[in-house]
Amino acid sequence: MAKEKVTITLDRSKAERARTLVGAASTSEVVDIALDRLIRAERLRSDVAAYRRVPPTGVEAELALLDALDLDDPTDWEMLYAEDDG
Repeated sequence: MAKEKVTITLDRSKAERARTLVGAASTSEVVDIALDRLIRAERLRSDVAAYRRVPPTGVEAELALLDALDLDDPTDWEMLYAEDDG
C-alpha cells in the first residue's frame, strides 16, 4: 500500500512513550502501528456487537456447552513449561 507524507499535530511525549513501548524506529512507524491496532480493535468491537445482536442458535449453544466440558484438563501445564533453573 502506498504511503503519503502528511502533517499531524500530536503530543510528542505520548509519541515518544509509544515509540519506546513498541520499539519503533520513528514516529511514523508508531502512528502506523497505532492505526493498525485501532483498526483491528474497532473491527473486533464491531464483530462482538454484531454477535450480541443475534442470539446463538440451539445447536451453537449446545456446541459451546460441549466445549466447556473440556476445560477440566488434568494436564500439569506448569510442570510441562517450567523454566529450567540449571
